[in-house]
Amino acid sequence: MKLRRASILIASTLIAALALAGCRQAGAGQPQLDQNRGQQPEGQLVVFAAASLTDAFGEIGRAFEESHPGVTVKFNFGGSQQLRTQIEQGMSADIFASADQKYMQELVDKGLMEQPRDFTANTLTIIVPKNNPAGIQSAADLANKGKLVLAAPDVPIGKYSRRALENLAALYGPDFPKQVEKRVVSQETNVRQVVAKVALGEADAGIVYVTDISSSYRDKLATIPFPPEANVRATYPIAVVKGSKQAGLARELVNLILSPEGQKILAKYGFLPVKEGS
Repeated sequence: MKLRRASILIASTLIAALALAGCRQAGAGQPQLDQNRGQQPEGQLVVFAAASLTDAFGEIGRAFEESHPGVTVKFNFGGSQQLRTQIEQGMSADIFASADQKYMQELVDKGLMEQPRDFTANTLTIIVPKNNPAGIQSAADLANKGKLVLAAPDVPIGKYSRRALENLAALYGPDFPKQVEKRVVSQETNVRQVVAKVALGEADAGIVYVTDISSSYRDKLATIPFPPEANVRATYPIAVVKGSKQAGLARELVNLILSPEGQKILAKYGFLPVKEGS
């Protein structure tokens, strides 16, 4: 009986040890960005940023890492509406850079952000596949040629796109926005998805930011400008998340983005300076 009990005890111990080892191995490949604020590794800065900032912020992040040995900048790029929700739900973030004022202000009103600052601006353009199979030559053609992809109305670029279409009604008639909407075959959750669908030939045209032509799809796309009087200017705010465990580092990165060096990098990717007084 004693021998049997000893055997059971040894077997139980081995099973527990194997289970613990399995847990450790399973966790080794998990991303370090935790759902709870403040649980990212020390020296890691987590930036939530609008998808249109992907290329420019990637370069700024590398510059910050070079000047801060031991610091890693991790980015979560997506639609500003998605990022706002993630911050509200408590996902770990130190900085939020939004493509519009609305979602930033909602977080400020809930006491989740430090004072935002406008740091750059953008305008819109129409994109078509390089071979332009629908023969779209101007903004007017959006009402009667090809299939169009837009971002969803709650995405900043989707909102700006529809505002530009309303502006075009002054040139092409009051029914122009409705005619264009009838040709929309897909509504995406961020601007990079719009770019990808047009570049891959899944749509004949899309409306994106001018800066998105700097993406990896640039060789597959052609652009058609909006009439200047119909274009929309988007201003981007940035702020440190309240309760950040890396608040000091986060403010340093924000200062870099606002500095001449950061502004030079943004300009390299087609972003515009913020207008005085905005």
